[in-house]
Amino acid sequence: MKYYEDDRPRPIPEEYLKMTPEELDSELMKQKNELFNLRFQHVTGQLENPMQMREVKKDIARIKTVIREKELNSQA
Repeated sequence: MKYYEDDRPRPIPEEYLKMTPEELDSELMKQKNELFNLRFQHVTGQLENPMQMREVKKDIARIKTVIREKELNSQA
């Protein structure tokens, strides 16, 4: 697990860190589609747990963070 500078653990799952850039792009698209479906369910009143949207948004941010880190590491 990677850590912040002050030794706090980062909330990024190891599975994301081990993925290739292509796998990360695929996972990102999958999560974006899931968010779209959850938003649609929310608008139509069919979503039972609105916290699912929050978790998917956080997963999208985590994936984007890993993608950016990999881009920066490949440039260095």
